Amino acid sequence: MSQQQQQRDYYEVLGVSKSADATAIKKAFRQKAKELHPDTNKSPTAESQFKELGEAYAVLSDETKRRTYDTYGHEGLQGSSGMGGGAGSASGGGRGSANSPARGSDLRVSLKLSFMEAAFGCEKTLEVRRLDTCTTCHGSGVAPGTKAESCSHCNGHGQVRQTAQTMFGQFTQVVTCPHCNGTGQVIPHPCTDCHGEGRKEQTKPLELTIPAGVDSGTRLRVSNEGDAGWKNGPNGDLYVVLNVAIDPHFVRDGYDVLSKIPVSFSQLALGDTVEIPLLKGVQTVKIPAGSANGTVITLRGEGIPQINQPQRRGDFRLQLEVQIPQKLSSAERDLLQQLRQLEQERIAKKPKAETTKSGEEAPHPSGFFAKLKESLLGH
Repeated sequence: MSQQQQQRDYYEVLGVSKSADATAIKKAFRQKAKELHPDTNKSPTAESQFKELGEAYAVLSDETKRRTYDTYGHEGLQGSSGMGGGAGSASGGGRGSANSPARGSDLRVSLKLSFMEAAFGCEKTLEVRRLDTCTTCHGSGVAPGTKAESCSHCNGHGQVRQTAQTMFGQFTQVVTCPHCNGTGQVIPHPCTDCHGEGRKEQTKPLELTIPAGVDSGTRLRVSNEGDAGWKNGPNGDLYVVLNVAIDPHFVRDGYDVLSKIPVSFSQLALGDTVEIPLLKGVQTVKIPAGSANGTVITLRGEGIPQINQPQRRGDFRLQLEVQIPQKLSSAERDLLQQLRQLEQERIAKKPKAETTKSGEEAPHPSGFFAKLKESLLGH
């Protein structure tokens, strides 16, 4: 059987879903077996496919093996027929083939940051729960002063031959030794600290430097801070996924920052100079006379630093937002009435509207004060 066939997903081989129950798996096996049995199927690949089918059924029909396969994949069933060796995958945490060392699992944790911590970077301490090499047995799983012995059931090979009687006759396959789990060794006196596993679950504080400019969804990789490897194999990595809190005053757009600045209609009409709070400190900003509501004033280089290039920063964009007073004093109302009167008089003095080529009257553009008056007084 080719390496590619050996590594095919066992559910795919049987043609069932991962949620299939024992009855469905057995039914699928019988149907496929009838199709692929070498006595009836003369295809040159029938024999290898039939063996592959038997391997898939042997695993998925056994609750313990199926659970191991669902968790660790092919490599979790090290040494069994039709499965490749090598180090365990990061997600499986794995053990390699037989008694060889294997890389530990990668770990993933989430970390919440404030808006400012993400913008300018910070130092954080994480409490990471992971598997560490047992300091008592140094990863061997054997109690100090003792040693592992060769498995008497498989003679140290890690595999045994298993014969089963099926409806199509006798079926023999090589499977992982159930006594040593494929390692070829047994531990008569396991380490009492790690119970023979060679690794212990511990919580470890980790100092982490968050670079400036990160955002929600940014994933930081910390090498060798994942689970310890099996049999003193290399550690996995730690991935820290960042979640940045919403700020009540600033909105992020890439490396730019947007902020709304409340202003009065008189500041828009007459212009003004105001102090604006930025990400760090304040800055004096001039509002040009006659500015429209929603005008954006851009301050170059006052935004968020770029990751790994803190000297380069985005822009800070200020949007002017007129605040309409809900209640007016008598003096304010009198002044606005005067403003409306002046506006009406100014409009009355304008020349009559010109007509377009089609004969329709071309309307005059409404003035700034008229718009303010209408929004303030409802006229």
